[in-house]
Amino acid sequence: MEIHHTPKHGSWLNIAEIELSALSRQCLDRRISDLDTLNTELTAWQHATNTEQRKVRWQFTTDDARVKLRHLYPKS
Repeated sequence: MEIHHTPKHGSWLNIAEIELSALSRQCLDRRISDLDTLNTELTAWQHATNTEQRKVRWQFTTDDARVKLRHLYPKS
């Protein structure tokens, strides 16, 4: 597992949180007795996740942002 630091309000942070949540629910939801078993489980989960190539569906679109955040970006 590699940890990459991301901006506090960046979308990559949201994706990382989603993936860590999925990892903990799908792979780490039980006691694992030793490091070799943990590495095997993590490798299998990572391979399955990468093969699946899931996408994040953002519900807050660019158009929504333009409406909601228009006070931050005044027209010239």
